[in-house]
Amino acid sequence: MRSVNILTGKNIVRGAVLLFASLTLGACASVDRSYGSASDIEVTSLTQLPAPASTLPRFSPMGIIEVTVAQDESLSGTYVIDENGMLDFPLIGEVAALGLSPTQLAAVISSRLSGEYVLNPSVTVNTINATPPTVSIGGQVNAPGNYPMAHATTLMRAINTAGGLGEYARADDVLVFREVSGERYIGLYNLAAIMRGNLDDPPLYEGDIVMVGDNPGERRLERILQILPAVTSSLVLIDRIGN
Repeated sequence: MRSVNILTGKNIVRGAVLLFASLTLGACASVDRSYGSASDIEVTSLTQLPAPASTLPRFSPMGIIEVTVAQDESLSGTYVIDENGMLDFPLIGEVAALGLSPTQLAAVISSRLSGEYVLNPSVTVNTINATPPTVSIGGQVNAPGNYPMAHATTLMRAINTAGGLGEYARADDVLVFREVSGERYIGLYNLAAIMRGNLDDPPLYEGDIVMVGDNPGERRLERILQILPAVTSSLVLIDRIGN
């Protein structure tokens, strides 16, 4: 097992990659399935994707919230987070709410109100139209899309929810992208081993992106077989599919 850190500029994008000894390139040698080969990647000792620090709901654009300021009822009311993720709040102006939890947003409002506008403000924030958390599932699955977390709590459940593996899927090449505390992680999983019970079925969290790899070698073989003359009674192929 290995892990990688991906560095992008000043921001560290950390990718935890679970590699299995059984992962080979086979007939798809021309497909770059290497990991951690870019110049800005650094190997780490991580062996699994970290879980988010918090699973509290996060605000998204056009979310409706209710803010209560105990010391000043004139500031309490219903507000809308705009399409850019900003909350326009009385006295203090715009507040960046995108990605914050209700507790975090309340702390920001309280901090900016404190002293100049309200003495020791007590602020609470509640969501009114909270968007259900989702997981994005793509690549070689039969029904890619965004699915509710309730139906995709683990990797295997997520793939089943998306209609199962596609015809050309590589079950040993499934990636999970996750952001934790401003850092991005990438994990590589062998779904075939998970489905056989040889490996644990890893949990997924809100905002995760699952991508199932493709097997282009099988696509090429299928095209070759389709265009061969129907009268061919025997067939000998030189294995150049991966070249």
